[in-house]
Amino acid sequence: MGGGGLLTRKPCPDCAAVGRTRYKSCKCARPHPAGRCHTCHRAARQRRTAAAHDAYVCDLYGLKPGEYQQLYEAQGGRCFICQRATGATRRLANDHDHATGWHRGLLCKPCNRMLGHGRDDPAFFQRAIDYLLNPPTQRFLGIRIHKDMRGDNATT
Repeated sequence: MGGGGLLTRKPCPDCAAVGRTRYKSCKCARPHPAGRCHTCHRAARQRRTAAAHDAYVCDLYGLKPGEYQQLYEAQGGRCFICQRATGATRRLANDHDHATGWHRGLLCKPCNRMLGHGRDDPAFFQRAIDYLLNPPTQRFLGIRIHKDMRGDNATT
């Protein structure tokens, strides 16, 4: 048997530093940089990504380091408008007033686009509220239920 059949297992340097015993394997076709185990490699990548995003928002929006995260936590980790999006899949957008440049908060992409579509005009959104509370069809034609919502296949 030549030396090629033996596996040399070295501890992940990040794990070894804190006393864990995960190992990297030399059989891995694409080993992680610095010989890290998968868990430590993923954590290091997340730290790098977070630092790059922090630098990006600092440069583009004038926030100080860590302020995006502070604002995210102050908003309860959700889009301020819809309260559904958490930014887990896609980070929340930094909404700002285009006229003044003032930073307003963190929104999900659909809510941020909705503000853009309404051109930040409060009258636009007041009309939308009025539309939802008092639809014109109900005022002029009375309440009618859409045929697909009745439960039968009637055609009217």
